[in-house]
Amino acid sequence: MPVALPQSVLFCCDHNAVRSPMAEGIMKQFYGAGTYVQSAGVHNDLEVDGFAIAVCREIGVALERHRSRSFDEMQEWGDDLSSFDLIVSLSPASQRRALELTRYFHLTVEFWPIMDPTGIGETREQKLNAYRMTRDQIVERLTAKWGPPQERA
Repeated sequence: MPVALPQSVLFCCDHNAVRSPMAEGIMKQFYGAGTYVQSAGVHNDLEVDGFAIAVCREIGVALERHRSRSFDEMQEWGDDLSSFDLIVSLSPASQRRALELTRYFHLTVEFWPIMDPTGIGETREQKLNAYRMTRDQIVERLTAKWGPPQERA
């Protein structure tokens, strides 16, 4: 049974280059602007991945303008982790970091074990298929938690 959308959610993964930007973009596309949605990584040493951009484009989600950022940069730029209702970690490293950073805050941290598609496949099509699997895992988790995409007026 879907639950009500939170007021704010932060998706996080290792580099904020594949899984968390995908989750951020898909959630915004599916559920509109009623929820404040951001993403971050444990590190910010990569740009958003071209395969992630391509497979999200297939479902109408634009990631081209996403700029990667880390937890540390979020805090430097004034995004306080305690202001989020929900933090969704998509990798074990981001789960550890999120729990470490929020141990004194009253908020929910969930772990969604989403496959890391980087390094899977030899050909372009094999790589795209791996990224599609990751995208589809995110879609499944989102719709299981918050229901099908909302109709736009």
